[in-house]
Amino acid sequence: MKTIIITGGAGFIGSHLIRLFVNKYPDYKIINLDKLTYAGNLANLKDVEKMPNYEFVKADIVDADHMFEIFDKYQPDGVIHLAAESHVDRSIANPNEFIFTNIVGTTNLLNAARKTWGDKLDDKLFYHVSTDEVYGSLGETGFFVETTAYDPRSPYSASKASSDHLVRAYGHTFGLPSVISNCSNNYGSYQFPEKLLPLFINNIRNKKALPVYGKGENIRDWLWVEDHARAIDVIYHQGKVGDTYNIGGHNEWTNIDLIKLMCKIMDSKLNRKEGESEQLITYVKDRAGHDMRYAIDSSKLQDELGWTPSLQFEEGLEKTIDWYLESDEWMNEVTSGDYQKYYDEMYKNR
Repeated sequence: MKTIIITGGAGFIGSHLIRLFVNKYPDYKIINLDKLTYAGNLANLKDVEKMPNYEFVKADIVDADHMFEIFDKYQPDGVIHLAAESHVDRSIANPNEFIFTNIVGTTNLLNAARKTWGDKLDDKLFYHVSTDEVYGSLGETGFFVETTAYDPRSPYSASKASSDHLVRAYGHTFGLPSVISNCSNNYGSYQFPEKLLPLFINNIRNKKALPVYGKGENIRDWLWVEDHARAIDVIYHQGKVGDTYNIGGHNEWTNIDLIKLMCKIMDSKLNRKEGESEQLITYVKDRAGHDMRYAIDSSKLQDELGWTPSLQFEEGLEKTIDWYLESDEWMNEVTSGDYQKYYDEMYKNR
């Protein structure tokens, strides 16, 4: 039985990846290592929590000694590292938290893997999941490719760029088998409502203001989260050690066009007058250092490993809106913080 530690498995992308691996690979032991911060929620995994090949471990990757203990106990064959502070606005307000989690935490995992595996590196892999934001900002044309020079513009993207460099350095210096993927914006179910789509879906439903930075002209490439999980699966099992793979959705949207589309879809679903929800749009001062455009060229992943996105954005967006509208209990618990109180009580002495 192969054992894989997936960090950040109670989060948005991590929970989809855990679900995929637990169900697809019954002969794998999947260890979900998560600190359970505000964005980590075990309710995201209720459907697999009792599966025999799944186990949850509450831990903070910043705690180096605990990482060594966990790796020594489980002797993992692989690590898929998603645990990260990931919200740009929060990184502007509190850069230090991003430095510790994204840089120090990644280093602790690399050290634990190196110590545990030693010279027995056959069939071992450290897979680091990163972001397209490390590449900086694009103009009106062009795409990020795997060889694009790094140019991070926020404390968040700078911390992720640092962790990418460390993974590559451990591969080059110590021979640690590793692979990196850089992905565009994800959307889908179980995303914490600080991010644009779930936040605005919730606000539209409750007729609250929709705060749009600047004129809403910033452009992002959107990828359905389940397609991202499939890409990670393919890269983990078929990717070339030492390589980088970009993962994109081929779905570029300006923020304002995306928000207006959401308003239109939700007006229809909520039986409101057409255009009613657009009245909630409120333009606010732009975010400091706001990157203008991200766009991923994922042709390497498609050509070498055969992965392609399964959903067009409009279809995926409608499925996502339906999920949030049908998931009142999940949304209410997340926005109220009740689940976090429960975890504090459950794990405060562990």
